[in-house]
Amino acid sequence: MKFTRPTIAQLFAMAALATSGAAFASGSHAGGHGHDEGGETAIGKPGIAAQASRTITIEMSDKMRFTPSDLTVKKGETVRLIVQNTGQLKHELSLGTQEELMEHLEQMKKFPGMEHDEPGKIILEPGKQGEIVWQFTKAGVVDFACLLPGHYEAGMKGTINVNRK
Repeated sequence: MKFTRPTIAQLFAMAALATSGAAFASGSHAGGHGHDEGGETAIGKPGIAAQASRTITIEMSDKMRFTPSDLTVKKGETVRLIVQNTGQLKHELSLGTQEELMEHLEQMKKFPGMEHDEPGKIILEPGKQGEIVWQFTKAGVVDFACLLPGHYEAGMKGTINVNRK
């Protein structure tokens, strides 16, 4: 098959258009939640696994609950969260402020197949396990939730109380 310049240009244009449309349609959701240049957010920052002071396992179930759903950590502590999906449905765990989670919930309603590429979010197929390593740099409350359509509304949420040292 012989390509002419206009044909090659048309192919590149079609490829660029197809790629941009797919990116919007898939709802890829990376970055953008109040990160500064050091990775710091309103709820802390991604942690370094070697600096984790402890590991906490959180189970996600089809009863639309996290177990445990209420955690306590110390300000400055780096924690490895082992997240296990013990159910038959896909679930996610997203860390954030209440405002960020509600914003993300609305995005998930618009793009239910959204993929995540953020250190404070993990989505897991049934029976799978993953981890989030997070450093809690600010005292207060960090919320977490499953924002797949219907899951949050059914009660799939929790809190992490970050105590001053």
